[in-house]
Amino acid sequence: MEQDPRRLANAPEAEQREFVIEAVMSNPTAKAVLEQAHQLDLPDWALMAGAVYQAVWNRLTGRPADYGVNDYDLAYCDPSDLSEAGEAEVIARAEEAFSGIDAEVEVCNQARVPLWFGAKYGVDRQPIHSTEDAVREFASITHSVAIRLDGDGWPELIAPYGLDELFSLCVRPVPDISTPALWNAKIARQKKLWPEIEFVEAAE
Repeated sequence: MEQDPRRLANAPEAEQREFVIEAVMSNPTAKAVLEQAHQLDLPDWALMAGAVYQAVWNRLTGRPADYGVNDYDLAYCDPSDLSEAGEAEVIARAEEAFSGIDAEVEVCNQARVPLWFGAKYGVDRQPIHSTEDAVREFASITHSVAIRLDGDGWPELIAPYGLDELFSLCVRPVPDISTPALWNAKIARQKKLWPEIEFVEAAE
């Protein structure tokens, strides 16, 4: 008998958190990225975006852990250095550390995002002072979860809105975070990969 993919909607938070951690860590590439990032010791870092929430979708729907994961978004937040050169130096160091991983790892100083996001995507962002701030600014609450290793190497989650929305398998846009055109194009791609999930379009 197939399991209900929405079986953990409104489950106890501890059970949801354990599921997310197991889902991400079951992907060998995500696990390797986390372990290497821990060694880099970046300020206020976390693995976020599709590598996290898509791992959960895959585990809930019985797919391989890395199904549909195009890249691995490794965020860090350093408000003390908003220079492009400073970020480039971190990216170069990270590229060397991740050279043995057969996947694209994108490294970004989240504190710099408001400097360029509006010009690129047409929506201005408020100042970001922490990785949790960045997670709060995702285009859907479903996406608002990240994972990192603590000082002792244990996985910990950043989920400022909780996890019920993620486990509901209903993906709704947050108003004024993304343009309708960008949002609808993104969910159109994802709907083809995860037809079990309900994707809500943004009004044009």
